[in-house]
Amino acid sequence: MNNAMEPAAALPFTGIRMFEFGSNVAGPYAGWILAQLGAEVIKIERPEGDDARSWGPPFWHGASTTFHAVNSNKQSLCVDLKDPAAAARLRSRIVEQADVVLQNQRPGAMAKLGFSAAELTSANPRLIYCNLHAFGAKGPLKDRPGYDTLLQAFGGIMSVTGEEGSPPVRTAVSVADSGTGMWCVIGILSALYRRALTGKGGIVDASLFETVLGWMILHITGFQANGEVPIRRGTAAPGIVPYQGYRCADGWLIVAASNDRLFARLAAAVGRPEWAEDERFHTNPQRVMHRDEFGKLLEAILSTAPRAVWQEKFEAMGVPSSPLQSVDEILDHPQTEAIEMLQKTGVEGMRLLGLPFSLDGQRPPLRNLAPELDNAGNEEV
Repeated sequence: MNNAMEPAAALPFTGIRMFEFGSNVAGPYAGWILAQLGAEVIKIERPEGDDARSWGPPFWHGASTTFHAVNSNKQSLCVDLKDPAAAARLRSRIVEQADVVLQNQRPGAMAKLGFSAAELTSANPRLIYCNLHAFGAKGPLKDRPGYDTLLQAFGGIMSVTGEEGSPPVRTAVSVADSGTGMWCVIGILSALYRRALTGKGGIVDASLFETVLGWMILHITGFQANGEVPIRRGTAAPGIVPYQGYRCADGWLIVAASNDRLFARLAAAVGRPEWAEDERFHTNPQRVMHRDEFGKLLEAILSTAPRAVWQEKFEAMGVPSSPLQSVDEILDHPQTEAIEMLQKTGVEGMRLLGLPFSLDGQRPPLRNLAPELDNAGNEEV
């Protein structure tokens, strides 16, 4: 479905043409960001389409909601890259027309088909070519494919997610995929800026593993300082107390008193001002040492009243807190409505998320839904 919606006026990457050999989530997420910002993103698909089209239920308008979420504002072009004539036509078009190529195909596949970074940037020195790898551009695992869940495990995210003593937990958000897509965009934008200065393109490499290591920065740095392997702490942070979820009478409330000043306000709000001078809790390092003891004391108090009661008290004292919300609660919240991040599709009951930033007060618009599979394109490359 490719219905025109809002115009692309004044979007920063209008005029940039990108060919996306992207599948699943990571590559398409990068392409989606650039498409939202005005780039013409031509999504190259196999005749059967991106695997993510069938990643459901749920489905909407003939494809999975996963596919719709990260492929709006793009065009679809089906090409059988194993057909030498079709591949040659596409290769010529890329060399002549492309500003950017992005690919997250299986390692070695693009080179085998004649679409490698070396070949295309040699033919067009202004071309920016972005490789999205699983484990990186070099090293013993460079030719190994990977998925978000695998890299959450390999890169350590699962080792610090969930409750200690429980089975491993995958972060429900695809942080490796979407994060790597963002790093690809940062790399592409850096290369576009450099090209504006020098006239020369180049090759960008990013990977799921590098992204996960980047997310693990605090845990990795902390381990090197004290030699203690980080453990799973549920909602808690390793070096701050209180900074986690506590049970109230009707659900969970996250409390973030991240310094001694806020802790003193928290203590007053729950009717225990003496905690601020208690030798067990007087400073954050002391509270971290007595984490479990303090948690039991605070939860015993919070469990006596609903979340809203404590939120009101904390807000009055300037103590940051938040209820743990489900998706339906998020969508119903007036703050969600106020920031207008959910963009109308023209179909009742379905809105798609836009980019999480605005330019001069305007969020880049949803111009087209994710494209239908364009099998006719194979003849028109």
